Amino acid sequence: MKERIYLSSPHMSDEGYEMQYIQEAFATNWIAPLGENVDAFERELAQKVGIKAAAALSSGTAAIHLALKAAGVGEGDIVFLPDLNVLGDGQPHHLSERNAGIYR
Repeated sequence: MKERIYLSSPHMSDEGYEMQYIQEAFATNWIAPLGENVDAFERELAQKVGIKAAAALSSGTAAIHLALKAAGVGEGDIVFLPDLNVLGDGQPHHLSERNAGIYR
């Protein structure tokens, strides 16, 4: 097969709005780890869904880790993962001293 199917190809708007945010981040030295745009996104998301606060995270793995902690999953608990999964999804379970298992 010569044609590629991209699962998550980047997309920029035709208007070029993204360049303004990139230039603003560099101009204000908010390159890492966060900045006003992330803070505003968290506030707007929380308001939109009607909750007190929201947290933007750097990856899906970080989100899984935080969700496990918030759900009270503790040492010795078994966490089921689907077999069609990337290895990184099991990493938060391992780091948190939980038992991760891949079951079919």
